[in-house]
Amino acid sequence: MEKRFYQKEIETMDRESMRALQSERLVKQVKHVWDNVPYYRNLMEEKGVTLDDIKGIDDLHKLPFLTKDDLRDQYPYGLLATDIENCVRIQSTSGTTGKRVVAFYTQDDVNLWEDCCARALVAVGADKGDVCQVSYGYGLFTGGPGLNGGSHKVGCLTLPMSSGNTDRQIQFMLDLGATVLCCTPSYAAFLAESLKEAGLSPEDNKLKAGIFGAEPWTEEMRRDIEKNLGIKAYDIYGLTETSGPGVAFECREQSGMHINEDHFVAEIIDPDTGEVLPEGEKGELVFTSLTKEAFPLLRYRTRDITVLSREKCSCGRTLVKMKKPMGRSDDMLIIRGVNVFPSQIETVLLKEGYTPNYQIVVDRVNNTDTLDVYVEMNPESFSDVVKDIGSDADKLAGAMKTMLGISPKVHLVAPKSIVRSEGKAVRVIDNRKLHD
Repeated sequence: MEKRFYQKEIETMDRESMRALQSERLVKQVKHVWDNVPYYRNLMEEKGVTLDDIKGIDDLHKLPFLTKDDLRDQYPYGLLATDIENCVRIQSTSGTTGKRVVAFYTQDDVNLWEDCCARALVAVGADKGDVCQVSYGYGLFTGGPGLNGGSHKVGCLTLPMSSGNTDRQIQFMLDLGATVLCCTPSYAAFLAESLKEAGLSPEDNKLKAGIFGAEPWTEEMRRDIEKNLGIKAYDIYGLTETSGPGVAFECREQSGMHINEDHFVAEIIDPDTGEVLPEGEKGELVFTSLTKEAFPLLRYRTRDITVLSREKCSCGRTLVKMKKPMGRSDDMLIIRGVNVFPSQIETVLLKEGYTPNYQIVVDRVNNTDTLDVYVEMNPESFSDVVKDIGSDADKLAGAMKTMLGISPKVHLVAPKSIVRSEGKAVRVIDNRKLHD
């Protein structure tokens, strides 16, 4: 298969040259932040770090961390590193509690972000002959604008659909011959379900690839989407805080996401101690923005748990890979002393032949944690016979206990009875927080 790149010189750069580029950019970026962000300069001074201490990438570990709490505390302008008249856009998180995180962009920031998204599209085989259907949300959410801009840079015919209005999504997908689909994995699964209900098979669409991100999803869900849409499904990673999707992306090898190291330096740390861990060890992902002008974050703690790898990739890219996040250090559920990630439950469901439509409800009754999992049955296996449903629920609960180490109460519910999300799926309801 032909190896294709959007910016080959960068994407295939040797390790020594990349480190030299990162070092040069880091020194420049730290000075930019020191001069323009008093809040971060104070953090450096509190830690006893000066500009002279940062001579290259090997000194990165000396810098203080930033967290989402810092971003909320400094809302809206406290971390802005340029004059507001130099900014052309904001994007914002979909945060559900407290103040939103607002990120600022200069025109150069937008251009570099769109280049990152273009790299992701080319990596899955897109070119100017493709029709790219962008079904991420537009507006403050970064998904739509990022992939929209990347699609333009590649030269694809871009369908700026945004999320929702599924009937129109399907009409345009079929009538205009969309070949690449960009959306959340839960919405891709919903589109596949809707196409099937309309009596359409995977052969009826022209899709060849999908770029899915913004929420956790498992390998089992990947295979499910690939089968039901007749495509290859690829992961993409990003955060509003660092720019948006395109920080890292999968290639056709589908064995982890290449990080755009010329713009973002990745570290893995122990989430408890902050210590930098050796390559190959699992820990919390930390990013430093090397080229952002308006909102450059140094050592930003993502809370995502993953592993970095520099194993040679058959696609020819030399950019370091991150594995699909295995959960989040702050979204991890601790239930009766056991660490539980929603992705573990999804893995069991898909292995047992259930849909990825589920909801986890955690509560505390008589000082004991409870774990209830509501799972939709497949239409073909739906049965009104109560004893059959009870037996299937017990079997599924047993499989979950094997995976999790604790016993959940499983509720099998009718098809389509769990509310669908056309944006990020709300998988977990933790009612214990209401009693704090």
